[in-house]
Amino acid sequence: MIIEQLKNKTEESLRKKYGDLTGEVRIAPDPRGEYDFSINTLSLKGVVKADIAEVTDFLIKEFKKAEKNVDWIFMVGTKIEKGYLNFKVDNEKLAQFIFEELKNKKEKFGNNELKKNQEVLVEYPSNNTHKDLHVGHLRNICLSGTIINLIEVSGGKVIPINYVNDFGAHVAKCLWGIKNLANTKQAGENKQQWLGEIYAMANKYLEEHPEKKVEVAIIQQQIENKDESIFELYEQTRQWSLTGFQKIFNELGVVHKMVFYEKDVKDIGQKTVDELLKKGIAKIGEGGAVIVDLSEYNLDVALLRKSDGAGLYLTSDLGLAQAKNKKYPKVDESVHITGIEQNFYFQQLFKILELAGFNYKMKHIGYGLVSRPEGKMSSRSGNVLLYEDLRDQVIEKVMEETRSRHPDWEEKKMTDIVRAIAMSAIKFEFLKHEANKNLVFDINQAVSFDGFTGPYVLYTVARINSLLKKGKIFVGKKIDYALFAEAEAKKIFLMIGELDGVIKKAMENYNPSVIVKYSFDLSRAFNDFYNKYAIVDKQEKYLSASRLTLAITVKTVLEKALKIIKISSVEEM
Repeated sequence: MIIEQLKNKTEESLRKKYGDLTGEVRIAPDPRGEYDFSINTLSLKGVVKADIAEVTDFLIKEFKKAEKNVDWIFMVGTKIEKGYLNFKVDNEKLAQFIFEELKNKKEKFGNNELKKNQEVLVEYPSNNTHKDLHVGHLRNICLSGTIINLIEVSGGKVIPINYVNDFGAHVAKCLWGIKNLANTKQAGENKQQWLGEIYAMANKYLEEHPEKKVEVAIIQQQIENKDESIFELYEQTRQWSLTGFQKIFNELGVVHKMVFYEKDVKDIGQKTVDELLKKGIAKIGEGGAVIVDLSEYNLDVALLRKSDGAGLYLTSDLGLAQAKNKKYPKVDESVHITGIEQNFYFQQLFKILELAGFNYKMKHIGYGLVSRPEGKMSSRSGNVLLYEDLRDQVIEKVMEETRSRHPDWEEKKMTDIVRAIAMSAIKFEFLKHEANKNLVFDINQAVSFDGFTGPYVLYTVARINSLLKKGKIFVGKKIDYALFAEAEAKKIFLMIGELDGVIKKAMENYNPSVIVKYSFDLSRAFNDFYNKYAIVDKQEKYLSASRLTLAITVKTVLEKALKIIKISSVEEM
């Protein structure tokens, strides 16, 4: 918001002098740190049609005037150096501006209007029945939840949906495994996890005995035909999966307005393929398969239907697109979040939908693989870390640390706070990396109370809560803006003033890691200030009141950032 204020004032001055602008003024933090902000004078060529030296001289004079102009509350120390127009902002006026902005905008502080009046479908986590909910799905859920919140604080309306693959080959493998390698009486309390284990067992067995795959194909056909010899087992185990998923979704705060199932869209997809054939978008390929040649778009050839008439993922996804369009005909954008290995697949799907006449914006966000230090995980081989196992391991680690710090806490308090810290550790670790990057989840690193972690940010909030209790007699008292003279305080105010820009950047790039990094940087800046200066000093009531107000502001902004990434703060740690 500070950069936005400076940018608007600068452009206003340029318009008065030169008329309409041909571009936007770009103001950025001074990379050297000597000044607060700078303008690359060469960039002004794209803003005004005038001699750059003349424009620079004009701005220097304007900025000098601004130092005495109450309307331009920030400017001090303007200087031209090595092609950059540099300037600082006034500590006292900066602090006053931040406090007033926060007071006026309240919970909307830092919001923007990038998605104003837009309706956006967000599809996640696209899990499969009869398989595990593993840490790959967890990364999807963390990313998707944050993207939903980013859209909302950017003025958009989100319709969260899910597409569950409940009809694929993996289902047939699992049911074959139950009939040949186990039985439903062996399913314990966690039936969803048991199904995942059976799937992994069956998959491994079938790899070693490929002659048995024909039996799986028969079961797949029986499911599609709703054969009574298998369909009751299919429906029973399908419901086990859905019940297990919902339990985890409730725990993670996942809410869907609508859930689509492959079994309900498969036939719609086949009809869509027929329509694409009639329109000439699709054609019959070798052996009778139905294809769409996307070579002219550098997207190769897409297979829509096998030569035996069976559908594929693309077939069902075309049916899903029809079902979504019928249910939500006025959406402006549809966002799909899946593993990065499906990037090319979605490029093909989106191009086919575009050719078929779907005119809303389609966005695919691919995320990288999650692995343990010992290597990649795969539910097919069984070498998979489940969400529930990861959660329990992290809780155990955090519990050990918290008990050593607070042996006197009551059990419920201990359990609640430990769980909150553990979830912050998991979510923060999953979100601090850019989505398209692979990540290795190291539990010891994630739960650390020091460094670039969720617990570190939560500890900063808890520290501020402790300060507010200690200095409660000063909270809400009159503050003196002139007391914010320290460079460390100025750094904090400047960072708080960047919140709107950080949220915009995260939204523009669908990149939650920007918010995560910001929350850590602000926490570190406050802790540096805390370690150098006394926040509460009973002999200095105005200083204490001022610094506690700064602490409250940091807490408010940190909790805003944490809320966006779906992390709850704690009162103490």
